[in-house]
Amino acid sequence: MRHSHGYRKLNRTHEHRSAMFANMACSLIEHEQIKTTLPKAKELKPIVEKLITLAKKGNLHSRRILISRIKQQDAVKKLFDVLASRYKDRHGGCVRVLKAGQRYGDMADMAIIELVDRDENAKGAGDRKRVEEQESAEATENRE
Repeated sequence: MRHSHGYRKLNRTHEHRSAMFANMACSLIEHEQIKTTLPKAKELKPIVEKLITLAKKGNLHSRRILISRIKQQDAVKKLFDVLASRYKDRHGGCVRVLKAGQRYGDMADMAIIELVDRDENAKGAGDRKRVEEQESAEATENRE
């Protein structure tokens, strides 16, 4: 019988899997929408749901747990400041998985995983900010 085997191993070790899901969770929190394979998206959904639930508590202990799990201060800050207030009245169901066809190279099932009620401008905002800073730095160098 197959009791209590409730997660996919994804052909990775435990350490690799936990690091991969921590990175994917940070990317999802930052961009609010990412594209990945369907099994990874299905495994990532409950992880991110639990992170958002911890952030909704809003206390110091929850912040320390989140830092130990995802290890990126910017993502934890966004969880507490933006996402916790956005989903304070929602009891679960903050993340959705949409099927997105198949990848051309190996025909793997692809999926888009996104936050419900997401900010449309969040995707790529960090990259746009970095490019603007570089352009402004180059402009100040050219003036001198």
